[in-house]
Amino acid sequence: MTQYSSAAPPATAKKSVLRDYLESIAFAIVIALVLRTFVVQAFKIPSGSMENTLAVGDYILVNKFIYGIELPFTDRHLFPLRSPKRGDIAVFEYPEDPSRDFVKRVIGVPGDRIQIVDKKVFINGTRYVNPHEIHKDSAVIAAGVNQRDNTGVITVPPASYFMMGDNRDQSYDSRFWGFVRIGRIKGLAFVKYWSWDTDGSRVRWDHIGRLLE
Repeated sequence: MTQYSSAAPPATAKKSVLRDYLESIAFAIVIALVLRTFVVQAFKIPSGSMENTLAVGDYILVNKFIYGIELPFTDRHLFPLRSPKRGDIAVFEYPEDPSRDFVKRVIGVPGDRIQIVDKKVFINGTRYVNPHEIHKDSAVIAAGVNQRDNTGVITVPPASYFMMGDNRDQSYDSRFWGFVRIGRIKGLAFVKYWSWDTDGSRVRWDHIGRLLE
């Protein structure tokens, strides 16, 4: 006749199950940190400087490895697939406060000569028009007031980039604070994965899954 014991399982078995759970959680955390650091990262759009491409309340995913694998606690990137190119939407550390992230479009690459004349952008002497740029203010600000609509010739230094928002009249960008070093660029924005309207009460379904260009 088979006999069954009603005794509780040994404490070592309970410890083993607990250890398995803890190891699984730790492994998941490590994988998440690796993905966030080297592969893809999520960002929320807080301002309208990239309208109408990106709206306040859009959530985007950023490719972290296309410009190179970021070495933590440095501004170095290893094994880049390519350099940032004109027209890319890039996320980068704001030069005046590296604790904040900005998202703008790459307009000037190293060696470019950029000049803005009455809101029109010229690169190396040729008019450059991005199909996504918009202007919400018809007024033209003179060069002596500020550099929003008129600048002198600006030469982009080596390993640096000139950034502008698509919402040209309402963007605080390289026209005001200068260039972004390649080591400060975190990645290429490539898709909207979620979106709320400005007061967070309605999902903007037509934004979700839209690839950025």
